[in-house]
Amino acid sequence: MKQAANGQAKERGFYGPYGGRYVPEGIAMLLEELERAFDGALADGEFMAELDRLMAEYVGRPSALTECVNLAGECGGGRLFLKREDLNHTGAHKINNAIGQALLAKRMGRTRLIAETGAGMHGTASATAAALMGLECTVYMGAEDVKRQAPNVSRMKALGAKVVPVTAGQATLKEAVDAALDAWQEDPEAFYLLGSVVGPSPYPEIVRYFQSIIGREARAQMLDREGRLPDEVAACVGGGSNAMGIFSGFLDDAGVALTGVEPAGRGLEHGIGAHAATLSVGKPAKVHGFSTYVLLDDRGEPAPVHSVAAGLDYPGVGPEHSFLKDTG
Repeated sequence: MKQAANGQAKERGFYGPYGGRYVPEGIAMLLEELERAFDGALADGEFMAELDRLMAEYVGRPSALTECVNLAGECGGGRLFLKREDLNHTGAHKINNAIGQALLAKRMGRTRLIAETGAGMHGTASATAAALMGLECTVYMGAEDVKRQAPNVSRMKALGAKVVPVTAGQATLKEAVDAALDAWQEDPEAFYLLGSVVGPSPYPEIVRYFQSIIGREARAQMLDREGRLPDEVAACVGGGSNAMGIFSGFLDDAGVALTGVEPAGRGLEHGIGAHAATLSVGKPAKVHGFSTYVLLDDRGEPAPVHSVAAGLDYPGVGPEHSFLKDTG
């Protein structure tokens, strides 16, 4: 996976043919308001200073860069470094975006957050940000994920969030996003805190921005420690926020290969329903209000997906990832 022109298309909200805003008029108006608020926040020195403070004092950034000498030896040599987002408060990269969007919600005068979650890490991060900032929080989670991620469900509830199991369809991440979007349309005074670089514009841009701190730090840390950039940057890709976060720091570096690793599930050879390898097997289509690669069934609808990792079983992928795939 490589890049062109930092992954950005000329028309805002689009990455080549991918992205966009294919939603009902009511949601379109909410998205336009969100885009204006986001632009205003980035131009507000006080907002940016508070975001920087929270990243340092609350999230615990910068996260460490750890060399894995033993693991590299087991893999046959070379050098391997991990960007330790697991050491952030709440245990994942999701808190970067949750804090940023919750701060934006407060700036917009919102008092309620709506979120979706798969593995429960975005839900936990959203509940944490809501508790910090005195906001209500409702998290939609597929009923299957509720069962297999019970510890995170308990954490969300302990933080004061309401967890709503979603029983439709496969009862996993796609259905949780469906339910969250429906809830937002019914409660426009709430703030939808979307957890990945997916969804209608401006969400891919917003989430990418708040996660880009991963790539900025990793690039600076490699240069400071090794005096050079890595040969390759690899990251798992479900919706793609963690990958887009670190890739963003290296998009203009022609000598750095970018590799997205998708969930193969029970194996691609077993066909649709056995994996969630959207970029490898999917086709251009629309899902959740945007255009991207999507795993489709025989009727052209988003297909069932499978991954042992709850947060990766999503039939779509961020539109910028689709653009990067096409541009090599």
